[in-house]
Amino acid sequence: MSTLIAAENLGHAYHDEWLFKNLTLGIQPGQRVALVGINGAGKSTLLKLLAERFEPLEGKIVKNKSVRIGFLDQDPQFNEAYSISDFIFSTENRQQQLIREYEELLEDPDPDQDKLNKLYEDLSEHNAWEFEHQIKTILSRMGIQHLQQKIGTLSGGQRKRLALAKLLIDDPDFLVLDEPTNHLDIDTIEWLEKLLTTGNKTLLLVTHDRYFLDNVCNSIVELDQGKMFSYQGNYAYFLERKAERSASEASSLQKNQNLLKKELEWMRRQPQARATKSQARIDAFYDLEEKTKQKSSNQSVTLNMKMSRQGGKILELDHIQKTFDSRAIIDDFSYVFKKGDRIGLAGKNGTGKSTLLNILTGVLAPDSGKVDIGETTVFGYYRQGGLAFNEKDRVIDVVKSTAEYIKMADGSTISASALLTLFLFPPKKQHGMVEKLSGGERKRLQLMRVLMQNPNFLILDEPTNDLDIDTLNVLEEFLENFPGILMLVSHDRYLLDKMSDQLFIMEGEGKVRVYNGNYSEYRLSLENAKVAKEKSKQVSSASNSTQKRTFKEQQALIQAEQNISEIEKKIADLTVELNNTDGTDFEKIQMLSDQLLQLQKELDHHTEVWIELSEK
Repeated sequence: MSTLIAAENLGHAYHDEWLFKNLTLGIQPGQRVALVGINGAGKSTLLKLLAERFEPLEGKIVKNKSVRIGFLDQDPQFNEAYSISDFIFSTENRQQQLIREYEELLEDPDPDQDKLNKLYEDLSEHNAWEFEHQIKTILSRMGIQHLQQKIGTLSGGQRKRLALAKLLIDDPDFLVLDEPTNHLDIDTIEWLEKLLTTGNKTLLLVTHDRYFLDNVCNSIVELDQGKMFSYQGNYAYFLERKAERSASEASSLQKNQNLLKKELEWMRRQPQARATKSQARIDAFYDLEEKTKQKSSNQSVTLNMKMSRQGGKILELDHIQKTFDSRAIIDDFSYVFKKGDRIGLAGKNGTGKSTLLNILTGVLAPDSGKVDIGETTVFGYYRQGGLAFNEKDRVIDVVKSTAEYIKMADGSTISASALLTLFLFPPKKQHGMVEKLSGGERKRLQLMRVLMQNPNFLILDEPTNDLDIDTLNVLEEFLENFPGILMLVSHDRYLLDKMSDQLFIMEGEGKVRVYNGNYSEYRLSLENAKVAKEKSKQVSSASNSTQKRTFKEQQALIQAEQNISEIEKKIADLTVELNNTDGTDFEKIQMLSDQLLQLQKELDHHTEVWIELSEK
């Protein structure tokens, strides 16, 4: 099979430091490759080189001239004066221009019927109706509606979705995607997974989303300390092989360190007059020292921050309501937060997730209702938008502006510099400028600033954006052992499943639904409800369907329907009671939680019975 695009002996430096040298990579048609590695390893730089955004300092990119490359930048740049239409529709593509005219005319409340009829004919003549449907689907999925809107008025998330929409509409031969799931809701991510795995698409992507990576990619390339390692298989296979390689390297490192120790003794004993006679051995010593130093520096982030004491009263929401532009965002929502709460916040973009978080933390006041915060509650709020760093500040000064010394979980106190080292900022990076940090390193610095406050109520709004998978694994380990309240907004389904046992579902029109379970359980309940609804339609429309059931089975089906209805009502009543229970009444909280768990199991059982009988 011919190679679609290849990198030969690639080398590139950033701020006078080599990210990698002598890299060679070939991508075949139909190959879907994930590029993984720690923040700052050079992943985004490698993507830009392969997308021909700039020339490498060493080596070359080889491809057929006819290959069309589409690139999604981590932070897309636009002409602010352009409208969405100007950007989306290519002037060279006649079909796209006809579709543009048609869509813009439809936005007019009083369209010219003659023009509309003429466009109908032109679209049919150019076989553009199917293409028009594809474009409309993509724009709708990305939440893009008003084609005349100026790009300068869009938020960062809207811009990223606009750039992705343009790429999917153009449908290039080779897709290069830097964090494509950032700023997408989960429904859209699942739609994108299906789109990218349909047909024989070729792509190279960087993503922190492990479900997305596993569902889309069929091979993985790891960038580690300037070297490249390839794995044919999914993410689970990569982890197994990486563990084997790490174990082998650890063994080699131990041998190198023992040899280095002996060679160091020899170097110290070596008479100055004989140095020229053993130059080869001296050179070998320095090579060994460099290799050992590189391997020793391959550490992981350490998170073991202290948590402030938490009292009995944490946070109570009493019938809160918030409206923007006459549109209800939150309508009459009440909840009493309890010790040990681990809540995932889910819902489509624009349904009010960030608004609710801002109300919880006092950034935004509700229009009505009450937010009662306990005296000992200390928020740690990791915002999706990030921190506004001064680009010319040194990294260590950013940290020292919060605190010179920080309390750790074991009661010890460490300096700002020592804490930066634990977060994988070596002395050289600490004293460097913020402008030299990668996107992921900035996020890691932001996370560190939040944890320095020793919060007992931790709110993470899309914490996985731009973080490398290694850092995410450490973050997950920290969150699993975090004894305080956790509220998590994330499109990362893996993280939501692992870290939350309860969901606030922002359903739109101000409704906030409380669901006891994680995201996968919630999705399964939706699928079961959908199947049940479809089966119900089939049963009512097919008059002969009941003839295939025995009388006993027909009675069991009716009973299952009654059981499902009764249990759903009990769950709703118990959920309201649990939400309004005093946070200090732990016995009642435990009792209600156990009852809800048992009812959910019964509901699942009766739903399965209903589905099985209704299929007959």
